[in-house]
This record gives sequence, C-alpha cells and structure tokens, in this order.
Amino acid sequence: MRVSGGFRNAAACVAAAKLALAAAPAVAACPQELAVYAERERSASLDFRPAPPTAAMHSVEFKVVFAQNGVMLDGLVLQSEEGDRPVGLIMHQCPEGDVTGAELAACTVWQGPVYAIDAEGKVGLMPKRGEAAAQQLLLPDFGPAVRHSTAYGPDGVSIVPWDVFEISGCQE
Repeated sequence: MRVSGGFRNAAACVAAAKLALAAAPAVAACPQELAVYAERERSASLDFRPAPPTAAMHSVEFKVVFAQNGVMLDGLVLQSEEGDRPVGLIMHQCPEGDVTGAELAACTVWQGPVYAIDAEGKVGLMPKRGEAAAQQLLLPDFGPAVRHSTAYGPDGVSIVPWDVFEISGCQE
C-alpha cells in the first residue's frame, strides 16, 4: 500500500501530539527543584537542582546553561517568609570558600525577584522547594544584565537571552 506524503505528515503530527500529551503530566507534576526551563530562542536554560542537605531550608539552586558555547552560571533562589518575594542570584566564576561582599558583587551577573507565570498568564511568586514547578519563570532584566556582565564577550556569551523561561522538562 502506498501512503501519500500528506498522510505521512499528518500521521507524524498526530504521533508527535500524542507523545507531547503523554509527557505533559510528568512535567506538570515536576517539583520546582527538579524543573528544567528554556527561554524562547533556546539559547539558555535554567536547570534546577536538588539542594544539598546543608542548604538553607528555603533555597533552591540552579545552573544557567548557554547553548551557544556551554557557558554555565550558578544560580540560587532564596525564599523566606510567606508572601516575601523570592530573590534570585546568578553568578559567574565566583571564588570558592569565604568571599567578601566586593568579591560577590564582582561575580554577580543578576539579582532580583523571581516570578512564576501560570498557564493563564497570571504572575505570582515562584513555588517553594517541594511544590509543583511553575509553567514559566520571569527574571526581570536578566537579558540586559547578561549583556553587561563578565560572562558576555568574545570568549563567553554573545546571544542575549530573554527574561522569560518556559518549563521544558523535569530531571529524574
């Protein structure tokens, strides 16, 4: 039996849609500390990591990975009392061990509130560790901060990311 190109394309689309729907519940049930996000151009991703046992009770760690050349930045979200805005820090090549405030300021690429955006577009606070991951995260002015950081340049990042990241997966 011969199958026309149009039918094959339609069948492929249906198969892809079924695969996407099958994967959706796994992402929807993903805890925030295991979520993976990508910005719309796919030039950067946020890969959240389970916090080590010694981490502060209300903190979540992540890596920012740039697809262009594998540059990685270290991130941390600090969450305190109920209702307080989660504060994110993204750093590039910070020194190890005890650091001074000046050293930390020199290696900080971005600092600011981290907002969650749900499926209806409603903006709220980023979920805490153990809660279901947000559909999108907003890091206000992250792109411009990267452009003006030590991570940007001939040996680093040359594509400025957007400020909104959409969930793209869940680590096992």
